[in-house]
Amino acid sequence: MAKTSKKQMDKDEKKILVELERNSKESLDVMARRLKFSRQKIWRFIRNLDRTKGIWGYTAIVDNERRSLISYTLMLKRSVKPMDEKALDALASQARQDTLGVTIESLSFVHGEYDWIVSFTAPDIMMAKRFCETILATFPGVFERVSLMETLVAVRKHHVANPNVKKLKEYL
Repeated sequence: MAKTSKKQMDKDEKKILVELERNSKESLDVMARRLKFSRQKIWRFIRNLDRTKGIWGYTAIVDNERRSLISYTLMLKRSVKPMDEKALDALASQARQDTLGVTIESLSFVHGEYDWIVSFTAPDIMMAKRFCETILATFPGVFERVSLMETLVAVRKHHVANPNVKKLKEYL
């Protein structure tokens, strides 16, 4: 039996990751046929990725309108006041809570004009603004500028094209 090189394993792992991103519900048999790998190889890679946290989880992409929710993006610019570990833990725990009917979908620390990007859903703009006020009150002096944007149409989300993208024509 020939040994598989590390470079080949990395290449194969990337192919499997792309397939998982496209549709994590796809059966291993279908993935194996498409990639020309054995079912066992796919299963071993996925199990290892789960174990090593190469995969954080699996999720469904849900149409927010069905849940009467609106998607928002909040961008936060830090002030010169340092963010201590307690504040950082509080911000991360805020991400796990459902506050004011708000659910945080993603929270990212970024490099650029802003330092944090928060993607979340809320029932309406009033709750979204209240959530922003809560963040600022929870971390007084830590953020110097915030910018809140409402998503009108998600064209793609998590590598998947929106089947209702024709709504975009209403805005163009």
